[in-house]
Amino acid sequence: MIARIDHISIAVKNYEKARFFFQDILGAVPGAGADNHDKNFFWQIFSLGDLSRFELIYPTGPDGLLKKFLKNNKAGGFHHLTLQTPDIQKVQQTLEKHNIPYFGHKEYGNIWKEIFIHPKDAFGVLIQIAQFNPDVWLNASVTFSKREKWRVEKTKTGCKLSFAHPGGGKVAFEITPGDIKKLIRELEECC
Repeated sequence: MIARIDHISIAVKNYEKARFFFQDILGAVPGAGADNHDKNFFWQIFSLGDLSRFELIYPTGPDGLLKKFLKNNKAGGFHHLTLQTPDIQKVQQTLEKHNIPYFGHKEYGNIWKEIFIHPKDAFGVLIQIAQFNPDVWLNASVTFSKREKWRVEKTKTGCKLSFAHPGGGKVAFEITPGDIKKLIRELEECC
């Protein structure tokens, strides 16, 4: 039902200061971002390393989604946890079966479908559950094209193998010549 944790969301008062910290100092790679004019906030996805992601959200007006949260959390902080699902309807049915309330059901075509579980019903954590293709939200530098599933690059000590990850992005690791030969043998045994 749940494929994985996609990202955590961090509410901030000063986006530029937070962006500088995460991107320029810690090396996060910015992905998709947009204004939510209905709820007066901006969101920006970032990735770190191979698969780790987080989102910065900040208010764009005096009233809106983050007003109460930032009033109660002066420095900002952890806002919500986003879980990815391949089937939002199945999640809704399961929650209903177990009398767990949810809210905020929205569908943006096939791009994004979401619901939320209130912290009072989820042990103090606001949970967003969404159905989507994670690569759509990431910077192209951390993903493969749809045709590419892996990449092999020669290094000084062997090679670097990169694979498209089903959760979006890519995962990479280096292997030695001995490991390469072992991998080839094991792959040939499978065919």
